[in-house]
Amino acid sequence: MDNKQSRIGFVSTRLAGTDGVSLETIKWSNILTGLGHECFYFAGESDWPEERTHLVPEAHFEHPEIRTLNTNLFDNYRRSLQTSQRVQAIANHLKDHLYEFVRSFDLDLLIAENALSIPMNIPLGLALTELIAETNIPTIGHHHDFAWERGRFKVTAASDYQLGAFPPVLPSVHHVVINSYAARQLALRTGVSSMLIPNVMDFDSPPPEPDAYAADLRSAFGIGPDEYLLLQPTRVVPRKRIELAIELARRLDLECTTLVISHASGDEGTAYETYLRDYASLMGVRVLFATDVIAHHRGRTLDGRKIFSLADVYQRADLVTYPSTVEGFGNAFLETVFYRRPIVISIYEIYRRDIQPKGFKVIGFHDFITQDCVRHARDVLCDPDLAAEMADHNYELGRRHYSYRTLEKRLVALISECLGD
Repeated sequence: MDNKQSRIGFVSTRLAGTDGVSLETIKWSNILTGLGHECFYFAGESDWPEERTHLVPEAHFEHPEIRTLNTNLFDNYRRSLQTSQRVQAIANHLKDHLYEFVRSFDLDLLIAENALSIPMNIPLGLALTELIAETNIPTIGHHHDFAWERGRFKVTAASDYQLGAFPPVLPSVHHVVINSYAARQLALRTGVSSMLIPNVMDFDSPPPEPDAYAADLRSAFGIGPDEYLLLQPTRVVPRKRIELAIELARRLDLECTTLVISHASGDEGTAYETYLRDYASLMGVRVLFATDVIAHHRGRTLDGRKIFSLADVYQRADLVTYPSTVEGFGNAFLETVFYRRPIVISIYEIYRRDIQPKGFKVIGFHDFITQDCVRHARDVLCDPDLAAEMADHNYELGRRHYSYRTLEKRLVALISECLGD
């Protein structure tokens, strides 16, 4: 590709916080900007500069009207005329704003960040699909996970919407997936090909050493210098199987072990969090739900407490727990490797297919926490040299397979294919 500068618009329900989609968008945007392109953003919530952002509240999956639509569409087998009319009305409203977004920033290319993948906001997906069909604007569908991977979307009153827009099959849409299984399923279900671009970290620029700002992190969390901090760096949703992290903490039989959970419940309600609180109490494990004091960037709460970055917490964790049953790729795994922490991980399908063959050293298990898993985790906690050896080995593999260099090479080829350069 030549050095022609293009104007690229990212579209998503939310481009804010520490969820995987938002974090990967940051990486793509940084790489594309470094290549000379200009990037702009359309979402219902955004952390990006206001002058480069088109914010529309109805684009967010947590907007009250969208939440109501999701209840009507995914808790029923048949939808009402009123629901269909409301879907179309909001889709038209969003399409008007998408047209304005494309015109006002004079965009050459759109990148849909999961907005055409999983139907968290059906009107947004429909609006974006219609815009693409009507304008033929080159578009990259960056698919982090699909509706068919989630049980809640499999039998619904929205099958026609899902088949038409999640994802759409249009000549100007170029599909990108983050794992090989998704590529096979997308081809099987829709007949379209895709480019595989895994999630990445900037392994050629190691994280800075811990500084004075976070020196009091452990004490702020009520964790003493001789105690153990286990980090669960995920949202609080059932497929993360956080109850297994609680079980592990209990079975380690090491005094004063605290499990810190970094993210909130997100889009799937709070019932699972309530269950985890009750389960932790039953197991006698101290669990800290710390989403109010952990964010992507440092800051202060309204009452003056420090907000630590996720990087701060990784660097002060003794062990990371990642017992998910399903992951699209595994951002938390890469982050753990990047911050040189040992990890206890469920051997989920994508890890087994795409990541494990590369030779990473982990404390792994399959369906349940085994005694060998507990013993290995205890050995790593009690032997810093063993933990460091595992972490250094994994970092070098991360640099080889999941660096920004990998992403840059594939984005250069992808943008060239989309724009015909």
